[in-house]
Amino acid sequence: MVRALSIAVFFFVMTPLIIAVQWLIGKLRLPGWGFIASNYYRVLCRLLRINVRVVGSPARDRAVLYVCNHVSWADILVLGSLAPIAFVSKREVRDWPLVGKTAELQRTVFVDRQRRHKTGDAVDQIVNRLAQGVSVVLFAEGTSSDGNRVLPFRSALLGSVEDEAAHGGPAGRILIQPMAITYTASHGIPMGRQHRPLVAWYGDLDFLPHIKAFIAKGAVDAVVSYGEPVPADGGVDRKVLTRRLEADVRRLMAEALRGRPLKPVQAEPAVQAAAE
Repeated sequence: MVRALSIAVFFFVMTPLIIAVQWLIGKLRLPGWGFIASNYYRVLCRLLRINVRVVGSPARDRAVLYVCNHVSWADILVLGSLAPIAFVSKREVRDWPLVGKTAELQRTVFVDRQRRHKTGDAVDQIVNRLAQGVSVVLFAEGTSSDGNRVLPFRSALLGSVEDEAAHGGPAGRILIQPMAITYTASHGIPMGRQHRPLVAWYGDLDFLPHIKAFIAKGAVDAVVSYGEPVPADGGVDRKVLTRRLEADVRRLMAEALRGRPLKPVQAEPAVQAAAE
């Protein structure tokens, strides 16, 4: 009860303050939004007792489009705690109290999946974020899973970003890096398939009961795994690239679940040639 109260106080007191500070930073075009965002997420991870471990290395010399699986609302906190980063999210999130405004100020790209003709606007925003030096996370499944598997990736938005890169968009040559997030243990004890709904938020699960149970029963270990980056230059068919990235994320998740590395997946010839 005390922990839940502490989390609620932090969220409802600090979030409006952070919104105000980031709004001011944006208006005055000052640096610092990323520092504020990542530290905000780190504090939330500590309060929620989410222990984050990183496997592999993110590309650090440039902004990257990270292609990732999606398990829970906690993914945002975990990934956001690692570095300043922007997310691609469904449009409905913009209307959520406090959360929506926070996401907007932290440079989230909102996608309206009901209006396909708006996809171009989202692609432009993603490419512009990358051109400005801000890495972006795309949850390529288009929805969240039960945490035990990776759902099929959707190629439309990813392919549109690749097309933009091929035509010399403002970001120039875009680098795409597969990334997997996996929840592996609770209170230090490995989680079985039946226990992952403690973290996984998917289907028709209501948010408030889910986070209440998470606060009561957490602490969890989250593993963020990075694969080998792939250049998006139009030299690879979008479906081939999507399959390659999906296979990489699936492999990274399997490694984290089993606690040991698997043999790397052999790249398809077209993708291998583009990466060399």
